[in-house]
Amino acid sequence: MSKYLIVGLGNIGKEYEHTRHNIGFDVADALCKELNGTFDLGRLAVYAKASFKGKQLHIIKPTTYMNLSGKAIKYWMTELKIPVENIFVIVDDLALPFGQLRVRGKGSDAGHNGLKSIQEELMTQEYPRLKFGIGNDFPKGKQVEFVLGKWNPNQEIELQERIVVGVEIVKAFCVTGLANTMNLFNNK
Repeated sequence: MSKYLIVGLGNIGKEYEHTRHNIGFDVADALCKELNGTFDLGRLAVYAKASFKGKQLHIIKPTTYMNLSGKAIKYWMTELKIPVENIFVIVDDLALPFGQLRVRGKGSDAGHNGLKSIQEELMTQEYPRLKFGIGNDFPKGKQVEFVLGKWNPNQEIELQERIVVGVEIVKAFCVTGLANTMNLFNNK
């Protein structure tokens, strides 16, 4: 049975729940719920195991805070013996308009501390990821406040639909692979 490590990026703590920076956690939660998984506290992350169409999905939300996400991913990859091509990282992206979803097989960290940590720990930029657009509608010098801020009420409505699409993308990645998933979803 093929194994996959699905990683939702975010920060632990009530003050960070459902913020733009935690969209990875929100997609991971939705995936876990749909597949009837349950998160339990594990080493460096909360962890859930689920299956989908003959695939084993190991879903984590690092408890290391965003800046050390790579440590949790490296630990779980090693622990579960999952190759880098079978990890899938879900991350917020300022460069994409709100709600746009983009699947990539590699890329730079683009200044994102979570991706920077992953790159340092895995010693590669080549790992599959789902970039979830959060937009960049903030005044100069207010990026941190924006990223750690809550969604605006207009976005909340569309957000749930986009999270559902995010879950579909994760499932497609596990069943059909990176290239097919990119073809299916990147042009929508």
